This record gives sequence, structure tokens and C-alpha cells, in this order.
Amino acid sequence: MLEASERIAGLVERTPLRELRIGGDTVWLKCESLQTGGSFKLRGASNRLALLGAADRAAGVVAFSSGNHAKGVAIAARRLGIPALIVMPSDAPAPKIEGTRAEGAEIVVYDRAHEDRVAIARDIAGQRGAVVVPSFDDRHIIAGQGTAGLEIAGQCPEPVRRVVVCCGGGGLAAGLALALPGAEIVPVEPAGWDDMTLSLAGGTIVPVAADAPPTLCDALQTPLVSPLTFGVLRARGATGLAVSDAEVIAAMRFAWHDLGLRLEPGGAAALAALLAGKVAAGPGTVVMLTGGNIDPAVHAALIAA
Repeated sequence: MLEASERIAGLVERTPLRELRIGGDTVWLKCESLQTGGSFKLRGASNRLALLGAADRAAGVVAFSSGNHAKGVAIAARRLGIPALIVMPSDAPAPKIEGTRAEGAEIVVYDRAHEDRVAIARDIAGQRGAVVVPSFDDRHIIAGQGTAGLEIAGQCPEPVRRVVVCCGGGGLAAGLALALPGAEIVPVEPAGWDDMTLSLAGGTIVPVAADAPPTLCDALQTPLVSPLTFGVLRARGATGLAVSDAEVIAAMRFAWHDLGLRLEPGGAAALAALLAGKVAAGPGTVVMLTGGNIDPAVHAALIAA
């Protein structure tokens, strides 16, 4: 983790840790929505790509993502002079697709409901001799995401006892668990997409149901967590929870009006859990604000609803 932090020191921003008073308690907000690229994903992408040798850099990288990992990989690849192709769902928010393309990455779209993004990425990588860069199922990605935890430890004026974190595949949650071994880790997922929560509760990996409901949290729509992230969180005794779209919208509204921060739905899930009273706001509690990539018009409509 320390090596990852040193490796990406010049490639990522040190994001602010803001104080919030709520219900008589102080909690701390780690604003990764203000990271370059609009999310924490640049951390893991930068660490993974910085480790590639000359031959792999020349061949390029392939990633699959609904947006934030895509943009993180695209930015890291551009900075390091590496060709990048990203497999993105056709229903991904347009700003995420266009934002990724604007960073110089090639985009291949797929049908989220009927096609396998992992298989598509592996086929393309095989044809090109490129390296697949997964969004969470990689120890270097996890280490890169965990550098946010090292920052928190150096920023927080009190011992970190609990970290509430938005969770898709669990890369950030696992990285924080490794970086902050003394803290309780609380992964937060959208209702119906809470496979990490169910997996941790049952002691074995549970996939998202085939008839999972729609969710505003596109960044957290991961159909199956990995043994790697699940294993780290299970070993740490993590317990997850789920939030509704209505709770997420309320958190987005609060973030905008009270904090001056624009959060995307998936980046507001942890804050939603706190504001809904689903997790305690006790001493040493840190809430991760993980992403802010959302069309301004969509954001305005949601917070006005």
C-alpha cells in the first residue's frame, strides 16, 4: 500500500477531508468526487498502469466499466502514453462515455442485459495482445484505491473507527480495509444490487439476481463480486447494507445544498446510509463521497424532485 502511494503520488490529487456536524456528532467526508476524473478510480488505474513494462505499454490496455473506472483508466493511459480501449454498456450515462472518449480512449459498447463485458474485453485483449485492467478484481487496483485510506489516516484529527463506503465490486472497500486495519468497514450498495452485503452475511459469494430492479446507481451495478475483494472484507468482519434510490436522491440533494458538492447517485450511496440513519454517526466515522460524474441537467432534475 505504501509503495502504491509513493508510485501514484504525482498522478492523483490529495482530496480534502471535510468535517460535518450531524445529529450532534462530527463525521468526516472524504471527497473523492473532487479527484481528477471525478472519482476515486484514478488511484487504482494509475497504480496498475504504472506497473506495466515497456512491451505491455506498447500493446495497450483494455478495461470494462460503466464509466468511472473507464475514465480513470483513460486518464492514466493518456498520461503514460498507453493505448486504451474501454468496453462500456450502451446505457451508460452519455457524459461518462463522452468523458472517457475525450481522454483519448477507444470505446466499444455492449448490451448490459444480454452480453458479457468480461468476455468481450478478454476477446479484444487476446486479439491485440493487450492487458486487461479489471475495475476491482486485481490486487494492484485494490492497493491503489486503498491509498485514499492512507490519506484519511493522515488527515483525520481523531482515530478512524468506521468507514462507510459506496460499494460495487468492493475494490475501494477492500483497499480501505487494508489501509485502515483498525476501522470498521461498512460497504453500501443499491437495493437489489447488494450482492456484497448478502455475500458477507451468508459467508459465500452471492450474485445479483437476474431480475434485479433498476437503480440510479449505475456506478455500483456490479453483477458479481470477486473472491479477492470478498475475501478481504470477510476477513475484516465487514457488514454491508443497502439504500434505496429515494435515499440516494436525498443524499445528493443534501450534498448540493448543504455542502456545495455535486455527487452522482453511486457516489452518494454511503452518505445516503448515514443520512437515513442506517449507520451510526459515532466518533471517528468517515463517509466516502466517491464520485461526481453526472450530467448537470440530470443532477438538477434529481435534486429538484
